[in-house]
Amino acid sequence: MASYLAVFTLVVVFLASAEVSMAVTCTPTELSSCVGAITSASPPSKLCCSKIKEQKPCLCQYLKNPNLKKFINTPNARKVASTCGTPFPKC
Repeated sequence: MASYLAVFTLVVVFLASAEVSMAVTCTPTELSSCVGAITSASPPSKLCCSKIKEQKPCLCQYLKNPNLKKFINTPNARKVASTCGTPFPKC
């Protein structure tokens, strides 16, 4: 029984460390490939969609920043995110 507990503990520690190592760095400029789609009616590129998905954990942080909010909290930005399959989180 103790060996099962030891294995379980190791698995939990491994998964926790894997989660930490996969943390995203919040960099708003990573969304620069989406500017065209956000400012016009053009569809988002694959690169834009991958960047939105990558930066999704940061969107609430961006929405709290007054300098970024005016660009990110728009109907077009929400449409682009939704088109990419990454709807905006409720912050």
